[in-house]
Amino acid sequence: MKHLRFSLLAITLAGALLAGCGKPGGGAGAGTIKVGEYASLTGKEATFGTSSHEGTLLAVDEVNAAGGVLGKKLELVYEDNRSTPGESATIAKKLINSDKVVALLGEVASGRSLEAAPIAQANHIPMISPSSTNPKVTETGDYIFRVCFTDPFQGKLLAEFAKNTLHVQKVAIFSDVAAPYSVGLAQYFREPFVAEGGTVVSEQKYTGGDKDFKAQLTVIKNAHPDAIAVPGYYTDVGLIVAQARQLGITVPMFGGDGWEAPELIQIAGADALKDTYYSTHFSPQSTDGRVQKFVAAYKAKYGGKVPDAMAALGYDSVMVLVDAIRRAGTTDEPKLRDAIAATKDFPGVTGATTLDAKRDASKPAVIITVKDGQFQYLETVAP
Repeated sequence: MKHLRFSLLAITLAGALLAGCGKPGGGAGAGTIKVGEYASLTGKEATFGTSSHEGTLLAVDEVNAAGGVLGKKLELVYEDNRSTPGESATIAKKLINSDKVVALLGEVASGRSLEAAPIAQANHIPMISPSSTNPKVTETGDYIFRVCFTDPFQGKLLAEFAKNTLHVQKVAIFSDVAAPYSVGLAQYFREPFVAEGGTVVSEQKYTGGDKDFKAQLTVIKNAHPDAIAVPGYYTDVGLIVAQARQLGITVPMFGGDGWEAPELIQIAGADALKDTYYSTHFSPQSTDGRVQKFVAAYKAKYGGKVPDAMAALGYDSVMVLVDAIRRAGTTDEPKLRDAIAATKDFPGVTGATTLDAKRDASKPAVIITVKDGQFQYLETVAP
C-alpha cells in the first residue's frame, strides 16, 4: 500500500507538471505574459509592418514602465513574415506551440491575417489585427478581432466622398487582383457608388509587384472618367499615379488606407500626387490630447519620426489587449476572449474603440490629401 500511495502521488505530480508545461505564456507561475506578433518587417510592405511594430513596441514599453499587467511584465515575441505569402501561418504555429503566447497581434495586410487567423482560432488563442480591413478576417471565428474599421465602411465612405466632395459621376476602378484587400475594397466602393447613381466606366486589373501599368491606364484614359479609384498598396499606387500623370491623366485619384506611407510621395513624386486622396484611421495633426501625447512619445522613441495610422493601430492593439487582460483578471483563453469581445468605448489614439458582435471596431475615419509634398488632414468621417 505504501508503494501504491507513492506511485499515485508520483503520477499526480507528473500530471500537474505536464499540465503546467502546456499552459500559454503568462500562466500560473510564469514571470511574464508572452504576447506574439507577426509583421512584415522586410519585403515590399515593410513600411506598414515596421510602423505597426514600432507602435506595438511603444505600447509594450509604456505598459511595462507602469508596472505591467496583473503584476507581470509583457514579453513581446515577434517574427518577420517578410511580406511573403505562407509565412504568417508558419509563424503563428511557432508562436502558439513553441513560444506559448497568450495572444497574437497581426497583421497589417488582410491576406496575411487570413493565413494566421485559422491557426489562432483552432488553438483558441485570441488574435487582434491592428489594421486588416477585409471582413473575412474576423469571420474566421470568435477568437479573431480587429481594432480598425472594415472595408464595407471604408468603401462606402469613399463612394460618398467621390459623390459629395469630389462631385464626380463617372469613375474608373483599378485594383490588384492578387490582394484580398484591394479586391474587397473595390467591391465595397463600387456597390454604394452605383447605388447612388454613379457609373463605373472602366474596371481594370493589375497584379501587385507589376511595374508597368500604362496599358491599363490608357484604356482608363480613353473611357474619360471623372476620377480613378485605386484601392491598392502604396508600393504599386505610387507607380500607378506617376504613370497616369505621364499619360496626361489629370483627374483626381483616390484610395484607401493602403496608400499611407511616406514612400508613396517618394515613389510618385509630389507633383503627381496633386488631387489625390485616401481614407485612413488616424491623423497626427489631430488636436486631441491623447493623440498628441502619443505623437510626442513616438517621436521621442524613434528619433523625431512622425507616427502614421499603422503605428497608431499597432499601439492600440496592445492597449486593447492589456485592458481586456485587466478586466478578465487572467490570461486563460476563454475568459480573455470574452473580455476582448466586451470592449466598449476604449479610449484609443485612433478613436474610441467598441467591438461589435462581429468583433469589428466601429470608429471614425479620416480623409488625407497631399499638399506641397506633405500629407494633409482634410476631413473626419463618422461611422
